Amino acid sequence: MTEKTTDGEGGWFEGLERGDLEGAREAIENRSAESPADWPAQAVEAGFATDEGDYYDALHEATVPTAREAAAEREQSDDQQLIHSIRAMDDATRTANELAERVAEWAGSRFDRSETGIPGARAVAAREPENPADERLVGLAARVVALDEEASDLREFVERAAGEVAPNLTTLGGPVLAARLIALAGGLKTLARKPSGTLQVLGAEEALFAHLRGRAPSPKHGIIYTHEYVRDTAREHRGSAARALAGKLTIAARIDYYSGDRRPNLERELDARIERIRARSDP
Repeated sequence: MTEKTTDGEGGWFEGLERGDLEGAREAIENRSAESPADWPAQAVEAGFATDEGDYYDALHEATVPTAREAAAEREQSDDQQLIHSIRAMDDATRTANELAERVAEWAGSRFDRSETGIPGARAVAAREPENPADERLVGLAARVVALDEEASDLREFVERAAGEVAPNLTTLGGPVLAARLIALAGGLKTLARKPSGTLQVLGAEEALFAHLRGRAPSPKHGIIYTHEYVRDTAREHRGSAARALAGKLTIAARIDYYSGDRRPNLERELDARIERIRARSDP
């Protein structure tokens, strides 16, 4: 284990008193050492610990709260809030649609005519119940409508937040795709560190694993297929379009994480590249 210290002669515990967890966190996060050393022996020699076991007890006492606080700070970061919101939006949308089909099936047994989907749930929610069964059906339909409206509110939040968290990524991919890429990667930092080839197939993990097992061809794209530059490009050139888009999205994510300044030239370069790719299909 390499401990962190200011001068390479003492461990993280140098100058600390037992129980000073805030000081220990600062030392663990910010100090450094050029090479490993016999830190338990040094801790005993410095009087910080009575023996090796006591040293590791102290190290455990210091690192657990440090890790817990770091995790809590990470969860409160803007990109993590964006991840929670896009996942909640998708969950709300999926659940609303599933329950809407249940409402339609139930309504078909109660009324002469019934629509399907969210519009059908809205129609049922507007009815005046005539018996206890109708009350429960109308109540369920009203909850479907409320859940669909919550999904819409979440989408509005995602569209606002994505531009603040990752302005370049949002400009190139749109707010929903940007949020989904960040969510699939686990955060903007992780996404920024991925090569473009990995970003290109994010969301296509099942197809990728099938390919690795020799059961399917290599996927050309994952969630970025939803972008018009991939979806609306001729099938034979879709792989090239996906690579071009993934390359620019990767650059955008890195700029967003490491500097945060807007780069309008990325969008112009991508537009020109896609135009050249699509021109191959022209007679």
